[in-house]
Amino acid sequence: MEVGKEKNTVSDVYHVPVMLEQSISGMNLSPDSVCVDVTLGGAGHSREILQRLGDNGRLFGFDQDLDAERNIPADTRFTFVRSNFRYLKNFMRYHGVSSVDAILADLGVSSHHFDDSTRGFSFRFDGALDMRMNRRSGRTAAQILNEESEERLADIFYLYGELKNSRRLASALVKARSVSPIQTTEEFLTAVRPLFGREREKKELAKVFQALRMEVNHELDALREMLYAATELLRPGGRLVVITYHSLEDRMVKNVMRTGNVEGKAEQDFFGNVRSPYRLINTKVLVPDDEELQSNPRSRSAKLRIAEKR
Repeated sequence: MEVGKEKNTVSDVYHVPVMLEQSISGMNLSPDSVCVDVTLGGAGHSREILQRLGDNGRLFGFDQDLDAERNIPADTRFTFVRSNFRYLKNFMRYHGVSSVDAILADLGVSSHHFDDSTRGFSFRFDGALDMRMNRRSGRTAAQILNEESEERLADIFYLYGELKNSRRLASALVKARSVSPIQTTEEFLTAVRPLFGREREKKELAKVFQALRMEVNHELDALREMLYAATELLRPGGRLVVITYHSLEDRMVKNVMRTGNVEGKAEQDFFGNVRSPYRLINTKVLVPDDEELQSNPRSRSAKLRIAEKR
């Protein structure tokens, strides 16, 4: 597999929304609902939400990525919030909203990011190793690869990529950067590709890039803060709808919905019933149907969980 040299441009199709009907139906909207899409992206979910709201309904859309701003719906009922969703509660307070009826989060990376060679999210193209969702702040992937200790790099690839050869990966990267700093996708691949067999190369490299992206954007920390903020913000009867793609994300969402905390530490009442701020709507996780899997391959690892605030 050769790394492409061409500079890829932004596609006309930013992102095909995953599990659109199941997730929007799960929000249980009424015409007057006040709701939040904390992952605006290509606005596919948001546009469908607006279709189901009446004149008095309101939708807030969060995204920290400048590229997402071109997708803001031209609708007076929609308010865009240029921020990471970890600050959900703060910004809703800023907009004078104390409670909402539904919150949707699609934790997947937009197709646009993988198809844009300037962002560094994909191993299909050569380019600068950035990977920041918010390109105005934070360290790039290249900075992390060149600055973190060998032990920390191994932890990143083991925890976020679930890669068994994480220590060998970290060692190879430290050796490579001692010769020359790792700045591009191709330089990164040159250092790690020899550690993978050709038959599983693409799958393993996807895990490597995923792990690095999650570290760059502090994704699990942000998710934890958003889930707790959502629990405080939802009114009784309000719905939390989350689409996950990674086992660690899914575990956190499942734990919050079942126990009220990301660790899954259950508190019981006098009768032995688990105390939780939520009632599960789907006790068994929902997944894309065969038709969607065929039409949208990026949905293959998607899991949908829905809970209602007690």
